[in-house]
Amino acid sequence: MPYGTELRTALNVLFVDDDEALGVLATKRLAARGHRVEAVTCGDDAIVRVTSGGVDVIALDHTLAGETGFSILERLGPRGPRPPVVYVTGDSDARMALAALRAGADEYVVKDPGPEFFELLTAAIEQVYERWRLKKIRVEQEQAVREARDRAETLLHEVNHRVSNSLSLVAAMVRMQASNLRDPGAVQALQETQARITAIGGVHRRLYMHSQIGLVAMNDYLKFLADELQGTLQDQERPHRIALSAENFTVSTDKAVPIGVIVGELTTNAFKYAYPTGTSGEIRITLRRPEPMRAELLVEDDGIGFDDSAPPVGIGLGSKILRSMAANLRGEIVRNAGSKGTSISICFPLDQRDLDATR
Repeated sequence: MPYGTELRTALNVLFVDDDEALGVLATKRLAARGHRVEAVTCGDDAIVRVTSGGVDVIALDHTLAGETGFSILERLGPRGPRPPVVYVTGDSDARMALAALRAGADEYVVKDPGPEFFELLTAAIEQVYERWRLKKIRVEQEQAVREARDRAETLLHEVNHRVSNSLSLVAAMVRMQASNLRDPGAVQALQETQARITAIGGVHRRLYMHSQIGLVAMNDYLKFLADELQGTLQDQERPHRIALSAENFTVSTDKAVPIGVIVGELTTNAFKYAYPTGTSGEIRITLRRPEPMRAELLVEDDGIGFDDSAPPVGIGLGSKILRSMAANLRGEIVRNAGSKGTSISICFPLDQRDLDATR
């Protein structure tokens, strides 16, 4: 702030100099500018006055009786908690100015017997206070933004937690309904519905547990989903095992939901059709990154294989869901030829957002 501009605030200035006459003169000159000045002659008095509060700026002389301004700067502590300091000295050597700034001063003024000294001192006091004020405002605004972000993240965690609990309750109701039915077709339909609900609910639970909002750690999520599917689909007629291999990376919610639904659909189909009734088999789920910006999901078994000539089973809802979820991933469901049993995969692109959050 150039000298001579209109001030918006009168400052409380602490003038520290063992020259009492200079202190009186500084008080008069700064008072003419609208500031309130308190002059002290030693470091002890300066520390006491600053500690009591209410000081906006400190004008600190370098040479005092039995001590220097450097020692007082050290006692005042680091920038930020204490008021800004304008360091005053009769030494015009630039090395002194650099030393003062390194020691914690915020501005530097060379003491001169002429009238220009008080003009420079006044300008330095006002400028250093304005910088300090703007910095304080910026720090407070940044703190407010962090607090608002933390509140939003806490709220989102709570929302995901509640949604997950609600979907778990719905899945439990579907499971109870299936247990009271005797029609195998109806039971299978409800089990498929439960698997779809579980896949979506699991995403919300992983969002709640993960530290980064909007991202899902896929190895944790798929392990949860595989365990849920194992517990829901396994019985005496289908005593199959699910084997999971998932690389450790994250994806956004928009990808996690279709991945989970696809895994649920393909795993459910494998449980129902891959192996003869009463025999056990393995169903393998694999998620990997063959390329830095691409991922591959693979579900396979060693069962009887897929018969292209066989008529479709059911109403084809599962196939429609698979195609829809694959489109959401910008990928395509592919049945891999030449493998024992059935092997189905989907490759899809990853976004930079996914990779930036990989743990």
